[in-house]
Amino acid sequence: MAICAVYTTTQLNPTCSFSTPASKTQTQLGFGFGFCQKQQVVFYKRSQSSSRRASVSLITCSAGGQETVVIGLAADSGCGKSTFMRRLTSVFGGAAEPPKGGNPDSNTLISDTTTVICLDDYHSLDRTGRKEKGVTALDPRANDFDLMYEQVKAIKEGKAVDKPIYNHVSGLLDPPELIKPPKILVIEGLHPMYDQRVRDLLDFSIYLDISNEVKFAWKIQRDMAERGHSLESIKASIEARKPDFDAYIDPQKQYADAVIEVLPTQLIPGDNEGKVLRVRLIMKEGVKFFNPVYLFDEGSTISWIPCGRKLTCSYPGIKFTYGPDTYFGHEVSVLEMDGQFDRLDELIYVESHLSNISTKFYGEVTQQMLKLSDFPGSSNGTGLFQTIVGLKIRDLFEQLIASKAKTPVEATKA
Repeated sequence: MAICAVYTTTQLNPTCSFSTPASKTQTQLGFGFGFCQKQQVVFYKRSQSSSRRASVSLITCSAGGQETVVIGLAADSGCGKSTFMRRLTSVFGGAAEPPKGGNPDSNTLISDTTTVICLDDYHSLDRTGRKEKGVTALDPRANDFDLMYEQVKAIKEGKAVDKPIYNHVSGLLDPPELIKPPKILVIEGLHPMYDQRVRDLLDFSIYLDISNEVKFAWKIQRDMAERGHSLESIKASIEARKPDFDAYIDPQKQYADAVIEVLPTQLIPGDNEGKVLRVRLIMKEGVKFFNPVYLFDEGSTISWIPCGRKLTCSYPGIKFTYGPDTYFGHEVSVLEMDGQFDRLDELIYVESHLSNISTKFYGEVTQQMLKLSDFPGSSNGTGLFQTIVGLKIRDLFEQLIASKAKTPVEATKA
């Protein structure tokens, strides 16, 4: 007869990997409970001589049988993070909405697959506190990186957390909200790559690098139209933030796996209106599960003006370039688009010349762009490259999950 005693410190997850040191074998156990990390299970075998022999085994569990994949998106305020998040969640399907029945001023967005949390929620000082101490929200002293790390790590490991809320309307720190571990967690904000502990938790990272000229135009449009700020207050805010941006935010782009850089056009000499944009997608080489997109011939240097019979182009036209480069000492591939589309339905012509875009069917990039045609940047490279990066993240997620699912099988065979 065998007697089994189970000692646990947390509840068990539906899918658990069970192993015994003696046999070095693994078995999948289906316990219908909550979450766990490591459990000790002690088995007592009673022999005919009534002697006992104990063996210790380990059960390792994760959320839904897998860890949460964590994506980091860094950018300054007013640089298109919200639009990019909407494009990303659209790729995975399902509407991204605030937590149901929660704080109406929550910054969190939840869909079937993804949860997006805003790192502003980890401000340690509210608006009044920052003013009293003379610091901006960009200053690390105004943020709680210890809590940020602990909670992102917990979610990645399959544990729910009570995350704080920073209220952008009142400028106050509101009571926390419950965040359950999703399949994909996106942390977006000013500092996802600032703290090395948080940076090391990321499975993929993106930086939106907006030039000062373009940033100013975008911030005026957003803060005046949506938040009721005056032009004078916007200018003062930009000037006050610039030293901290240069010191704490901008350096994070050196760590990013992909950078979307937005610049004034080079197609119109002396242009300063910012209506036509030059956008560069900078992709780091050697990132696991991420193969950079290329135009025509991988590794070559390409310049392409596609305007003609298959692509309608009004002045100043469209120009694509592609080639290898270095970025903060890293080997990268760079795909650039200068100009804007007149007709999004003709984008499929450009899409057909791009490779490694991680689509599931012909024309998926064009379909996504048409579906979200009313989003900012849909006529230029910002929308195009945000959509492509979203598809690449979906592919990376699927490869990561397949890799983790394969590991226990290989271990069992071994």
